[in-house]
Amino acid sequence: MLDIFKMKKLGIFAGGVLFGTAGVKLLSSSDAKKVYTNCTAAALRAKDCIMKTVTTVQENAEDILAEAKMINEERAAKEAANVEESEDFNEVEETVHTEEA
Repeated sequence: MLDIFKMKKLGIFAGGVLFGTAGVKLLSSSDAKKVYTNCTAAALRAKDCIMKTVTTVQENAEDILAEAKMINEERAAKEAANVEESEDFNEVEETVHTEEA
């Protein structure tokens, strides 16, 4: 019985070595090199496409940021003008109240 298990293990090992050797030979063939080259070229094309999209998104984000800053500056200027008008109105009211008294 032990001989059968040893033979089975030896057969599996030999099959693995054979399969590994054939795999290495297959992976280093000229046809495989063509496949690797085409896959790498496709990956580079995809990278270029993605980088164009990223650049477009980045430019749009910069435009949005600039417009948002302008909106906040305009809003702050309006609020400052409203505060000044409010202070001027309060001063006029105080002057009117002190003249009445």
